[in-house]
Amino acid sequence: MAKALRDLQFKVLIEQDEDGVFVASVPAIPGCHTQGDTYEDVIKNIKEAIGLCLEEAKENKSYYEKIDWNEGDKARFLGVTEVPVKLSLSQ
Repeated sequence: MAKALRDLQFKVLIEQDEDGVFVASVPAIPGCHTQGDTYEDVIKNIKEAIGLCLEEAKENKSYYEKIDWNEGDKARFLGVTEVPVKLSLSQ
């Protein structure tokens, strides 16, 4: 009998560091992060990292319990923006 597959969605944070490397992390899954030279690479790598973390969660109950399985049920993520602020350093 085949196991039922379940579609899961996790929010992934992606940044580009000062060297141009893309870094991705999954806030709902402790320790789930990776990097890649391109955006496409980091997407591929984070999917693999999520899969590895979820495989670990199947074997490790304490790790399973640390994962925020209800993340997809929470408020919808709208985006990130930069807000320019002028700061006067004179007193």
